[in-house]
Formats: sequence, C-alpha cells, structure tokens
Amino acid sequence: MQIMDSGGGEGAGAESARAHGVLLFDGVCNLCNGAVDFILRRERAPRLRFASLQSDYARRLLAGSDVDPERLETLVFVRGGEVFVRSDAVFAVCGELRAPWRWLRFLRVLPRRFRDRLYRCIAGRRYRWFGRRETCRMPLPEEKERFLG
Repeated sequence: MQIMDSGGGEGAGAESARAHGVLLFDGVCNLCNGAVDFILRRERAPRLRFASLQSDYARRLLAGSDVDPERLETLVFVRGGEVFVRSDAVFAVCGELRAPWRWLRFLRVLPRRFRDRLYRCIAGRRYRWFGRRETCRMPLPEEKERFLG
C-alpha cells in the first residue's frame, strides 16, 4: 500500500520517517508500548521514529492512504511512502532489529491470511490480556527526538 505525500507541516523527523520508517502504535495499549520499548532496545541503528495513532502527526501522515488512524487495532509502519499494516508491519520492523530478532521477518513467507488472523486475534484481546493506560506514552528524555507528534 502506498501513501501520498500529505504536504508540509510534519515537523522535525519527517525526512527520517520517510527514509527509515515511522511506527504508528496505539499509545494507550500496554502491549504496543511494550513493543516500542522492545524495538528501542534491539534496533540495529537508532533510526526508526515513533508516533501514537492518536496523534495529529499520524493523522497527517496517513491522510493520503486508506488507513484510518481512528481504528486502533493495528500497528502501522510507514517507510519511503509505503504503508505496512498488521503482520506486514511487524515483519517490516523486524528487519530493522539486530539478530536474532531480524530473522523473524522470514516468517513473512507464511500466508498473509494466516498471519493476519493470528494478528487480529491478539490485537482484539490486547487490552484484556495486557491492559491499557489512561494516557499515551511519554518518551523518556533520551528518547524524545525519536518520537513525533
């Protein structure tokens, strides 16, 4: 899935997001926030950017796509104008991690229908299993430049 250029106003980090990728996640989901923490500790290089799906940045970034930022049941990974959702987003991000975690991207050979069914099963129960926060995640001072919006 491709994304149209949403124009200006994306602010700092927009160029890096285009080149290296930005992960849009449900900012109040404990599982999603745990995934962001996991990624921050295991990236090959600190290049990825992050924003909550609830942010204005996510709305602007996704404005030219068919992804609705109001529907919070999926991770969205945007890199170089391409939009990845559900299991495709997970595997795209895995490619940015150090070994052995990046090897998980090879599971993408499994049929998308199967992968996304499993993804939806977990996503639909994530609040029940992992809980939710009252507010979106606030980055630590050393993470601040990595978070957009």
